[in-house]
Amino acid sequence: MKHAILYISILALTFSTACKSDKKEEAKEATEMTTETEETVTTPKTTSTEEPAYYADKKKLTMALEPKSDSKVSGNIVFTQDNGAVTMVAVISGLSEGEHAIHIHEKADCSSDDGKSTGGHWNPTGEPHGKWGDDAGYHKGDIGNLTADANGHATITKVTDEWCIGCGDDTKDILGKAIIVHQGVDDFKSQPSGAAGTRVSCGGIIQ
Repeated sequence: MKHAILYISILALTFSTACKSDKKEEAKEATEMTTETEETVTTPKTTSTEEPAYYADKKKLTMALEPKSDSKVSGNIVFTQDNGAVTMVAVISGLSEGEHAIHIHEKADCSSDDGKSTGGHWNPTGEPHGKWGDDAGYHKGDIGNLTADANGHATITKVTDEWCIGCGDDTKDILGKAIIVHQGVDDFKSQPSGAAGTRVSCGGIIQ
């Protein structure tokens, strides 16, 4: 009888030890699985969308247009920069009735009588001439056409974030360039300047 009780006690102790060992193994495995899971968790990366420093600069620049090529075309243009966008408002007089091209040219040099001292269209990105926004390409100076009334008066307003005033970015900075008004119409396809004809008014974009 004593032997039977002893045998039962040993079995119970063995079973109890085995259960504790199994629980320890299970706890160890659960910990390892948790650790592995934690190691594979990644935090999504955030991208920075910081604006260029000049976006905070509010600027205003006023310039005058003077007649060229024996015309009587003159006017005033105001450029304002705010929140990274430039607004151009041009008021021009002395034009013949109808459409006329207006562009930004390379140099703020209106010294020649025909306005050709300003060079060609401002085209810092090396694109073909075209209508502003065309997928096929356009110059940063391709403003387009304006329309004069029967009295020869015309106005045009343009707003774009592809220009800046004195920001130092060669692909956007309009300072040191010139505005040219042409006698003809920009056809938006003839290279390199839209076959707009004679330059009848000129003004340097300078501070």
